Amino acid sequence: MRADEDNLYREQLPNVSTLIRDGGRKLCRPSTVTNKFPILKWLPRYRLEYIMQDFIAGFTVGLTTIPQAIAYGVVAGLEPQYGLYSAFMGCFTYIVFGSCKDVTIATTAIMALMVNQYATISPDYAVLVCFLAGCIVLLLGLLNMGVLVRFISIPVITGFTMAAATTIGSAQINNIVGLTSPSNDLLPAWKNFFTHLTSIRLWDALLGVSSLVFLLLMTRVKDIKWGNRIFWKYLGLSRNALAVIFGTFLAYILSRDGNQPFRVTGNITAGVPPFRLPPFSTTVDGEYVSFGEMISTVGASLGSIPLISILEIVAISKAFSKGKIVDASQEMVALGMCNIMGSFVLSMPVTGSFTRTAVNNASGVKTPLGGAVTGALVLMALAFLTQTFYFIPKCTLAAIIIAAMISLVELHKIKDMWKSKKKDLFPFVVTVLTCMFWSLEYGILCGIGANMVYILYSSARPHVDIKLEKINGHEVSVVDVKQKLDYASAEYLKEKVVRFLNNQNGETQLVVIKGEEINSIDYTVAMNIVSMKGDLEALNCAMICWNWNIASAGVVCRLNNDLRPIFKFDLSLEEVVAGHFDSPSNTASTVTIEA
Repeated sequence: MRADEDNLYREQLPNVSTLIRDGGRKLCRPSTVTNKFPILKWLPRYRLEYIMQDFIAGFTVGLTTIPQAIAYGVVAGLEPQYGLYSAFMGCFTYIVFGSCKDVTIATTAIMALMVNQYATISPDYAVLVCFLAGCIVLLLGLLNMGVLVRFISIPVITGFTMAAATTIGSAQINNIVGLTSPSNDLLPAWKNFFTHLTSIRLWDALLGVSSLVFLLLMTRVKDIKWGNRIFWKYLGLSRNALAVIFGTFLAYILSRDGNQPFRVTGNITAGVPPFRLPPFSTTVDGEYVSFGEMISTVGASLGSIPLISILEIVAISKAFSKGKIVDASQEMVALGMCNIMGSFVLSMPVTGSFTRTAVNNASGVKTPLGGAVTGALVLMALAFLTQTFYFIPKCTLAAIIIAAMISLVELHKIKDMWKSKKKDLFPFVVTVLTCMFWSLEYGILCGIGANMVYILYSSARPHVDIKLEKINGHEVSVVDVKQKLDYASAEYLKEKVVRFLNNQNGETQLVVIKGEEINSIDYTVAMNIVSMKGDLEALNCAMICWNWNIASAGVVCRLNNDLRPIFKFDLSLEEVVAGHFDSPSNTASTVTIEA
């Protein structure tokens, strides 16, 4: 016996070695390597005529990225340079790992808001969250878990985006008129605004509101029909840079006599930060905080921040894929690497930016190499323009943020949901309310939960049409199930049929359950079919399952072999009814159901 086991073991050894060898070959295939490093695909095919287009696109995106990065650094509760650190490392890393030429990686308003509550404790929290979020996203990408984003519906994503945009825009309503708000939350920000109307700074309010109007008008410049349309397009794309340049110049000129009429950004640390490990511990108010304590403080954000960043980059990649299939898992790998590498240069969490990606696409970018131009522009700004950034008015940055947030409040999607299917407004409303009045982290989870409840409710109450028909002189109840049955809906079908028969006062002697659309059932459904047959017999009524899928019928028959005769195949409804009332033994189905 022992010898036989040894022989069997030796026979299996080649199979194990074959698996290892095949797995190694798969990992070493050129296609596997190029799929994980997309730069190896497009760089060898790069053409010289692409250089100018990539340069123009990268430069244009850079003009948008720099002011927004500074603004979002402020939104996160950090010094402005942290937003710039995030931008340049995200741009350079995505070139190697990104699979979509249009996507631009940097910090976003939503990421900034989500990290704000921890960054205000210490900047080290923001950097650590960036590293850990990157590790989580990278791991999910390597495990090909991109399919998970399919379980989050568009109403939930829309609700989250609109709630976040409303919260972020509301948080800047104080800055745009020169006020200081103690909180970035929705209600406290508006309360502070209305209770301090007499403290509004006139010059800040004039410049802030004027900048906001200018930015909103500039979004329409591209629609001008006369003149050079390319000029108008790029003029509109440069609106953020123009607003910052004008505001900075005005603040500098008016401060030459020693008085500063605006609240300005202040000092920004010049140069690139040293490349070093992320902080796995920190010091807050002179007290040492361990890694475990930092993780405990961050809490649920370690799940929500990676989730939101994945949603943003996958949604953006799909929006600009231009007919190509987006590899969601590879985009997760790219995003994870951007966050991990960024954490080594004091970056806050990053993801895809819809605004900058749209600018990149509109500028005609040809390859991800345009991100190198954007990253280089940000580096140059860090090296040479930090003294200029000192004079950027906070009201101008607030106007840029509010203008960007207005574009994210897509009210037409609410109208579309109302027109297409009103029930989809339920997860949307739940997401919006919980995100605005509770927190973004738990709001997105509540939205997903509401969506799951809606799906489970629909699954538990399938559309079942029961009608009484006169067939061959007999009253027959025909049950038409319009969707597949599973364990959640099994009891509902039984209850509906029995209740219908009770209302007929014993007039119906036969129930026919049509099964064309019942392509699969489980054990719970089979048990309820068996139980329903017994309930109908107690009501002096027979049951026939007509034209069911063979596999579905097999589940019931294997559970109770005595129920084989109730399944009828390849017969018309009239023949089934006639066979039951006249000579059922002559109309038995010839279809074999496997036991």
